[in-house]
Amino acid sequence: MARPRVRLVVTADDFGYCPRRDEGIVEAFLAGAVTSVSLLVNGATAESAAELARRHQIPTGLHANLSEGRPVGPACHGGSSLLSPEGFFLGKLGFRQAVAAEDVSFSQVREELEAQLSRFQELLGRNPTHVDGHQHVHVIPGVCQVFAEVLQAHGVRFTRLPLERGLGDCTWLEAPARAFACSVERDARAAVGPFSRSGLRWTDAFVGLSTCGRHMSAQRVSGALARALEGTPTGHSLTAELMAHPGYPSVPPAGGCGEGPDAFSCSWERLHELRVLTEPTLQARLAQDGVQLCALHDLDSKRPGEVVPGEATLETLESSQP
Repeated sequence: MARPRVRLVVTADDFGYCPRRDEGIVEAFLAGAVTSVSLLVNGATAESAAELARRHQIPTGLHANLSEGRPVGPACHGGSSLLSPEGFFLGKLGFRQAVAAEDVSFSQVREELEAQLSRFQELLGRNPTHVDGHQHVHVIPGVCQVFAEVLQAHGVRFTRLPLERGLGDCTWLEAPARAFACSVERDARAAVGPFSRSGLRWTDAFVGLSTCGRHMSAQRVSGALARALEGTPTGHSLTAELMAHPGYPSVPPAGGCGEGPDAFSCSWERLHELRVLTEPTLQARLAQDGVQLCALHDLDSKRPGEVVPGEATLETLESSQP
């Protein structure tokens, strides 16, 4: 059997957000469509999600959250630069604005990340397989350095680098979504240095910014992976991660991270992603393209003709972008 051109980790984010999202994620895992999950330890159903992960032996990482809901660390007692006067995180854009304005204490960021890792260990009884960031907070300048140091101290090796090749040509993305995705990519490029210096690893390619929600289809996932493969020598293979947010839509008031579920989680787009991931069309297309699904722990060993995930330097990443 020929070696696959791409070994693909399919990660379902927001595990632990609400019962309906969790139900859909587990369904996708049992169908073989999702191979990894990222757990929100401040999510409304974090404890039951952890039990589901143990029961079904789901590879589980931490979805570090600094932007939605309530904290789990010392910040929960109030008086933190991470929180609004109401005691909630500042939001996807609000947190970024606060960091840019130098209003955020990075020592408090460290405390919260440490607390979330400790909570994960309490829930699962082990370290996470990986740590990524809810709403990509882990690659924000300044935050990424603290994030990398905390992961290194806890012996966590894998993270996510949300750099998607050819994103600028994805004309189907609405202007606000494209602007946010491009800002995430800029942050991710700058995070390569801190991540590398701390010994973190990530897959060779990332897909998910152009295929989120209503934009997910077998054709677009296949196309994004094809763009990632451009320039790869014959006989060489890549590792890649597909970020996904599948599930049955949240129904208020159940779910969320302390404030109830947001519009993103209540949207029909969560069910759309679940259906695309689990329908035979995508699986057949991936098999045709030489893509093999796997979990992060399958990437630990280097295969002939394959680089170790995360070995790429900033220079090679820059040269591979159009």
